[in-house]
Amino acid sequence: MSDPAKVRRHAERVRELVASVVRSQIKDPRLGMITITDARITADLRDATVFYTVLGDAAAQAGTAAALESAKGMLRSTVGKALGLRHSPTLTFVLDDVQDQVKHIDDLLAQARNADAEVQRLAARAEYAGEPQPYRLEEDEDGEARDGDGDEDEDETPPRGGDPR
Repeated sequence: MSDPAKVRRHAERVRELVASVVRSQIKDPRLGMITITDARITADLRDATVFYTVLGDAAAQAGTAAALESAKGMLRSTVGKALGLRHSPTLTFVLDDVQDQVKHIDDLLAQARNADAEVQRLAARAEYAGEPQPYRLEEDEDGEARDGDGDEDEDETPPRGGDPR
């Protein structure tokens, strides 16, 4: 197994190399406005996954995927030479659908905001099911309110110690 720091460095280098080659050396007309967002490489440095985004519709995404697939050999040899490894890592390209995920999360947050606003609206009009003060209060001779059980509130606890009879 390789050192995790070494694996991260190689993954970052793969991302930079692929982005550079895509920008400067690939002249395929199917290649759209592409951004290499991330690269991950296995611990044995044999397989690399490159994530990318494409500006445009599904046709632009399909064209870019085809262009990357056809340029995979050139990209792999360039990455292998630059990294100086015994085995050039195989490259797998994955469309990074970050924008779709962001839109989905924004939609969910908007739904939650609307639901919260509806709850607040209903709570503002809410009334008690019974009387506002459901407990009957009695006034003693001094005019102080006490609960309706007839006992003094301070004498609720039994005295400590002694016989409980």
